[in-house]
Amino acid sequence: MSHFPHDAFADALKANDGYAKDFKYSELTGVAQQGIAIVTCMDSRINPLSVVGMQSGDAKILRNAGARVTEDVLRTLVLATYLLGVGRILIMPHTNCRMAMGEEADIHALIQEEYGVDTRSLEFRTVSDQTKALITDVNRVRSYPLLNKGVVVGGAIYDVTTGKITPVDC
Repeated sequence: MSHFPHDAFADALKANDGYAKDFKYSELTGVAQQGIAIVTCMDSRINPLSVVGMQSGDAKILRNAGARVTEDVLRTLVLATYLLGVGRILIMPHTNCRMAMGEEADIHALIQEEYGVDTRSLEFRTVSDQTKALITDVNRVRSYPLLNKGVVVGGAIYDVTTGKITPVDC
């Protein structure tokens, strides 16, 4: 078993010491206080809670490359809708997303060329039409038979240059 790589995470551990000294969220429960789950991209320009005017404890946040609805997202949403107070789901990809800037094969080729790693066993779920992919993902969630009944699902695209979310009819 390897030891924890303290040197590589020294900045994060130091910052956590300060965070823990002033920690103010110990009273929160695992329930989404505003009843919402947001599926969004892992892009570091997105602060999902701030985008919708919420704070810690208000929402469940699910993130992955491209904000795509995967099997793991569906599994997590089932748990959230039955056990964690979620009654509405917002799927929110964003503008200027790397997953919407190239074909699947191009990304595999780039990683192979630059790093010598064959990633073709992975599906990155790139999209050439972000709105079309969002509509597909929203409808996939809406039609998922294991999701709790009555859950409301919507889709919107977040603009990383303006901070605005634009609802999409799905």
